[in-house]
Amino acid sequence: MESAKEVIEKFWKIQDEGDYTKVVELFSEDAVLVDPFFGTFEGKEAIGEFMKKMNKEMTSRETSFIAREIDGGGEVAWAQWTAKTPNGDVEGCGLYKVKNGMMTYYKDYMNSATES
Repeated sequence: MESAKEVIEKFWKIQDEGDYTKVVELFSEDAVLVDPFFGTFEGKEAIGEFMKKMNKEMTSRETSFIAREIDGGGEVAWAQWTAKTPNGDVEGCGLYKVKNGMMTYYKDYMNSATES
């Protein structure tokens, strides 16, 4: 069974390829995703719809993400990341819970944009 850290490393690798919908396979059926801008999404289907929206939103906003550090232990992992936007960089971190190799919870926390 993959550790939480390994699952989240896979999540970021898939996300870096540019199609957010491909990360949905890593979520459990009853997973919860909390985004500070877009809200809370409960269940794999709702998360999938959100990821479709993310594909459009991040492209139109010319935004990309870089994972700075990923770590964790047991069923919990975290990632420190930077969102690169035309208005500056946004620093944030994600908290992830993983059970049986599937993401069950994901919440992002972020600061305001700073000029780059």
